[in-house]
Amino acid sequence: MSNKVADVATNEVKKAPKKKAVSRKDMSKIRWTLKEMRVNWLAYAFIAPYYLIFLTFTIIPVFVSFFLSFTSFNMIEPPVWIAMDNYARLFLDDDIFILAIQNTLIFAAVTGPVSYILSFLVAWFINELSPKLRALVTLVFYAPNISGSVYMIWQVAFSGDSYGWVNGTLLDLGLIDSPILFFQNASYVMPLCIVVALWTSLGTAFLSFIAGLQTVDRALYEAGAVDGVKNRWQELWYITLPYMKPQMMFGAIMAITGSFGFGGIVDALAGNPSVDYCAWTIMHHLNDYGGARFETGYASAIATLLFLLMIGSNALVKKLLSKVGQ
Repeated sequence: MSNKVADVATNEVKKAPKKKAVSRKDMSKIRWTLKEMRVNWLAYAFIAPYYLIFLTFTIIPVFVSFFLSFTSFNMIEPPVWIAMDNYARLFLDDDIFILAIQNTLIFAAVTGPVSYILSFLVAWFINELSPKLRALVTLVFYAPNISGSVYMIWQVAFSGDSYGWVNGTLLDLGLIDSPILFFQNASYVMPLCIVVALWTSLGTAFLSFIAGLQTVDRALYEAGAVDGVKNRWQELWYITLPYMKPQMMFGAIMAITGSFGFGGIVDALAGNPSVDYCAWTIMHHLNDYGGARFETGYASAIATLLFLLMIGSNALVKKLLSKVGQ
């Protein structure tokens, strides 16, 4: 009897219509996204406050700034549409902006890659130390970045009188006859500001590199040795760097942001503006028109160009990082 019941149940199951599984290919991207949102609604509810804040204070201001870049707006009167006039003025009538682009690209080309490579090499060196020594050395290298205006020590060292450490030493050695005005001389301002920027460049990216190196599975090195990896450089290229791509990308973004947003150190050391505008950057130009002159439309055009420069640099770095390990 029990066998007959089982056979009947089996036949009923076979006769029942089978539900076709819905795959990603059978739905449009929008429908699939909405379906996943309904399934995981609780997760979206938890992250909604962050996304609302991010949308309100980051995404919307970017689009508003882009719109204002095509207007004449002084924060008092309503914006007036002037199309491409702000951009034409930037490149055809504003000689200081052309100089700012030149200086910014020099700063970015030197401080960006050098600080990025320096951060990784120092992190790689620290990773080989014992845990206690690693913590101490990390603090030593990271301290200039978290010490506020510690870079002002360079102003003391390169002070333009005989009390400056560098001038005092050079005078004692008989190498110069009178003190050098380092931060009032256009030949010295740019190199000194670049050196100070590199000195303070071991920041968040540096810590992310250390964290990334700590997460690399040691079994991968043993497998690499079996597959023909012969030295530390091959380990670095074929194992360590590919495993650390998220941290490498984060470090690149931080380096790009820091190199293009460079300006505070120049103001503190060389004044605003620096002598002959020798260290005038796009950020200085943006702050001048947006914060001092309140030409918001023109400042928005400057900000848009700076944003496009950073996006282009980010795309280039992303393409270069995709070649790592190949």
